[in-house]
Amino acid sequence: MTAQRSPGMRRNIELKARLRDPAEARGVAERLATANAGPQQQIDTYFHCRHGRLKLRQIDGLSAMLIAYHRPDQSESKGSDYLLTPVANPETLKQTLASALGLWVVVEKRREVYWWNNVRIHLDEVVGLGAFLEFEAVLDADHDDRSGHMQLARLSGEFGIQPADLVEGSYSNLLIAIAR
Repeated sequence: MTAQRSPGMRRNIELKARLRDPAEARGVAERLATANAGPQQQIDTYFHCRHGRLKLRQIDGLSAMLIAYHRPDQSESKGSDYLLTPVANPETLKQTLASALGLWVVVEKRREVYWWNNVRIHLDEVVGLGAFLEFEAVLDADHDDRSGHMQLARLSGEFGIQPADLVEGSYSNLLIAIAR
């Protein structure tokens, strides 16, 4: 999937894998972490849209974000271009977007967030899907696509991720596939 980046778009390099042993992964994350944001309960409501993906993320105790993003569905590490918009009234926005665009799927998860330098490490327990590990290398002036891919390759080794563990699509894709 190719998309022209809009002004203000941010970019990550991402990788998602099934998690065989959450306790072991938590130990690795705690050993490597330069910061720990702690656990979160997240609800991602996806809406139908013509270009990329659009979701409303609600996090317990924090303000919600509307996230528009473009990312290829592939199992290897991949680029993701995204826009974040803070949302003051998420329930009203959810009703409005569902009415205008149609609701696609809702993803509920418990997420533990760790940081290793500029990389977010997510340990996710997704309702209906199970346990996953996700890396997001946040790109900036000091970190380009190449360095992001290299960081994710290193973390994949640290966590013992095997090619068979890699996940191609998003949690939304996986839930839709189960529903079919």
